[in-house]
Amino acid sequence: MGRSISKSMSLTDWCLLIILALLWGGSFFFGKVALCELRPFTLVLLRVFIAAIALNLALLAGGHRMPLALKVWGLFLIMGLFNNLIPFSLIFWGQTRITSGLASILNATTPLWTVLLAHFLTPDEHLTLPRLVGVVFGLMGSVLTIGPEALSGLGLNVVAQLAVIGAGFSYAFAGIFGKRLKGISPYSAATGQLTCTTIMMIPLALWVDQPWLLDLPHAKTWAAVLGLALLSTCVAYVIYFRLLATAGATNLLLVTFLIPMSALMLGITILGERLDLRHFMGMGLMGAGLAAIDGRPWIVLTERIRKRTVRHSLAGDDYGI
Repeated sequence: MGRSISKSMSLTDWCLLIILALLWGGSFFFGKVALCELRPFTLVLLRVFIAAIALNLALLAGGHRMPLALKVWGLFLIMGLFNNLIPFSLIFWGQTRITSGLASILNATTPLWTVLLAHFLTPDEHLTLPRLVGVVFGLMGSVLTIGPEALSGLGLNVVAQLAVIGAGFSYAFAGIFGKRLKGISPYSAATGQLTCTTIMMIPLALWVDQPWLLDLPHAKTWAAVLGLALLSTCVAYVIYFRLLATAGATNLLLVTFLIPMSALMLGITILGERLDLRHFMGMGLMGAGLAAIDGRPWIVLTERIRKRTVRHSLAGDDYGI
């Protein structure tokens, strides 16, 4: 039998997917606002600390308990490093030099790195021809987005763009490693990794940023921090795991198409950011790459061709052809 088409999504699933894209797209907007007064590591610490507190309180209120095994907490530690500490830090540092919209586009390379890493790190997710075509399109989109200035020397803007792409690579590794958490409650996994990230970030932020030397942030900055921690982290996690259970991982990949769009709209309408034509062209190439990796457009097309062929064959039989 051929590969089956992914299960369909309900109207509720689609609504949740759009909300999730807005929340994750909003993280680039909130980050850009908060970085006006906060340094990157300090912002990462505040994001994971507030989110960890909120999720721990939610677990306690629900009568749930965190696992106690040291092996499990070791997994949380590694997940916190590659799913939170490294990518959050790289993205926030990158956003001090590039726009939030551009950062969201570059971060959309995550599924491309996932496909490449899965080929080498997993026994059952090999790099097929459609996936290889998708990776090539995606990488072409990344190169087009970064632009020709990368050929004339690595300036700060290019390094910042590479940092955000590096965050996508870290997310990809975390996604593959996260399979080791199978059997652990998704809410416990999210809480555990955020708690571990907070513990790792405290000495790093204190040593590098020395936040006590900064002026007290204004209310706008604190509002952005709370939006980043509670909306783009806590609420987003809940919706993410809900969709993972009802729509499946393949359908959930569609959110990657929507995150840059929401971040672009927020950045352009509220922050007054501007992007070049090549940025939108690069996003289009990455979208084509993701479509090729996902495979559903090809599956739907071949299924329609097969049905049309069958209908024509039956019509020919009716006329005695």
